[in-house]
Amino acid sequence: MAKRSSGSGGTRTPLTLRRLWDGFRHLTTSSPSRFAVLVFASLILLFTGLLSLPAATTTGQSAPLVDAVFMAVSTICVTGLTTVDVATFFSPLGKVFIFIGVNIGGMGVLTLASILGLVISKRLGLRAKLIAASDSNPLRTHGGPVNEGQTVRLGEVGQLLRTVALSTLLIELILAVLLYPSLIFAGIAPLDALWEAPFYAAMAFTNTGFTPNPGGLVPFADDYFLLTVLMAGVFLGSIGFPVIYALWKNVWHVRLWPLHTKLTLITTVALFFAGAAAFLALEYNNPATFGSMNAGDTTFQAFFLSAMTRSGGFSVVEVGELYGSSLVVGSMLMFVGGGSASTAGGIKVTTLAVLALAVLSEAKGRPSVQAFGRRIPSDVQRVALSVVAWGATIVALSTIIVAQISQEPVSDVLFDVISAFGTVGLSTGLTASAPEAAQYVLAATIFMGRIGTVTLAAAVAATSRSQLYSLPVERPIVG
Repeated sequence: MAKRSSGSGGTRTPLTLRRLWDGFRHLTTSSPSRFAVLVFASLILLFTGLLSLPAATTTGQSAPLVDAVFMAVSTICVTGLTTVDVATFFSPLGKVFIFIGVNIGGMGVLTLASILGLVISKRLGLRAKLIAASDSNPLRTHGGPVNEGQTVRLGEVGQLLRTVALSTLLIELILAVLLYPSLIFAGIAPLDALWEAPFYAAMAFTNTGFTPNPGGLVPFADDYFLLTVLMAGVFLGSIGFPVIYALWKNVWHVRLWPLHTKLTLITTVALFFAGAAAFLALEYNNPATFGSMNAGDTTFQAFFLSAMTRSGGFSVVEVGELYGSSLVVGSMLMFVGGGSASTAGGIKVTTLAVLALAVLSEAKGRPSVQAFGRRIPSDVQRVALSVVAWGATIVALSTIIVAQISQEPVSDVLFDVISAFGTVGLSTGLTASAPEAAQYVLAATIFMGRIGTVTLAAAVAATSRSQLYSLPVERPIVG
């Protein structure tokens, strides 16, 4: 009897494990959106444990739970908001954890989930490819059923995912090589600069904004070469892997660029110049920011601030010293963020572009939304509206809760909340000084801002179904 019981148990255990494994494989291929949430939540738990290690801090003591959790969320979600001073609080080992974490998080939610799903299941199912394509493949440029041309393009998703990882390493390596001499000229020891250069490169390309040295970028405020390299890294990270992929294949053939690439680049450049002009006009006479600078320095710093409020997170001037009007402009730029499937956050520039085109088409009385000789389907417009509604809801609720807990000025609270939602990393100083409850709310805002809009867009796109009938039309009064 004992032997049969043991034998029976021995057959049940492998069967149970196999069922669990099959269920896990099914999750990776059937619902990458839910799998992405699971992946990021697991990574946050892992890095919370790593950053809580005594060896990860300079004091040799475990970091408080709220600081470990917040820094893990900010690292994996490539945000840059901090409750502690990264340069002085974390040891070299802790900074290594942060460096690894931002590169993992920088690959993107669904991109990372698809890579892990590919490794686990040895293949990407059709549904997984469709969802991966919606996040990281610029070749899925239209809605409706999958036709023959699109099926061929779906075969390139695996290649694109490999390109994501390789391009990340290559771009960060180039940025590090360019940054290294500037760090040496700034007086940093050659050995220290050898690891600070890759650290800054990773923080720029992933749009995180952590700085490894005390004082942040203030010691480099006059080094325009270093600041320009950082802006270039932020720009490359913020336009998104689909755009990088499209430019790599057809850099000199603008007509071959997908509509997504054109909209992303045009909107990004337009916001870059509009933001710089706004900051220049609003802050030129502020003695705490641009008021003490000459015209050339003021202009450059306005462009740098415009680039960083898009999602970069680096700052030379003290953000808390900006005029309230400038904080509003910064909040608007942070809410928009960068490109889809990029290391930037926000609702994404293509979302803004699609909605702007929809408004323009409505004003001109056009029956459809068009751009560059292409028609944008209605399901894309619905996704854009859903993303904006989701983002506005998160920001509004988080602002109300944090303002109630902290009792700080709403302008400061709104700026930091949008910075958290847009995974930007700029702060008026509220994040570090807020009560623990408010810091947990900001951490949740970061998490929802990083994965919420992407998974929402993917879920809406993946569950779109053709309807073989139509209901009677009735028009409610709008406006």
